[in-house]
Amino acid sequence: MRHRQVLAVAAVAFVGLAGCGNRPNDLETYYDDPAPVSDTPSAAAAPVPPAPVKPAPPEPRAAAVTALAGALLSDEDVAEEGVHPGAGGVSGCLGGPAEGERRSASWVYPSGSVLDHRVTAYPDRSGADVVSGADCAGKVLDLPVQPGVTAQRAWCEGSTCTVLVSKGNLVSALSVAASTPTRAADAAKRLVPKLVAKLVAQP
Repeated sequence: MRHRQVLAVAAVAFVGLAGCGNRPNDLETYYDDPAPVSDTPSAAAAPVPPAPVKPAPPEPRAAAVTALAGALLSDEDVAEEGVHPGAGGVSGCLGGPAEGERRSASWVYPSGSVLDHRVTAYPDRSGADVVSGADCAGKVLDLPVQPGVTAQRAWCEGSTCTVLVSKGNLVSALSVAASTPTRAADAAKRLVPKLVAKLVAQP
């Protein structure tokens, strides 16, 4: 009877050991819980917004052309003179070639007198240097000091009066060729405030 009980205990022990055969016999890790498996995918990294693109600064020539156009007298600016667009050309000592970019306009009075305006942008010289270095003959034409300009000069030679004003690298030149010196001087004085206003409005 005792022999049968020993065999039964041995059989139970063998079955218990066989049931554990599919797990490793590492006593340090055998009873550890398995690592949890997350069903949630890892969050993707937030996208980095692109850096703002700075607009390219305007090209120097484009900026000069804009300033020249803004400083040039228009037909509306000289309408009170009773003139109409016509061929002219800055006379006197300003009639030679100018450096850099420039714009010009001319008008004719009913009497045949001529009004010329030229604006020049000098790439490597200040307008004040150009005005102070201008070598124009004739009698000085007295004008009030104009606000906002860096230099101003005016002359009358015969019946032609010329006014120069500058700001930055811009020089605005006005020339009036009339039948008498008095008429030329009066027309120049009337137009100087408009000439200066358009020049100083440029950046």
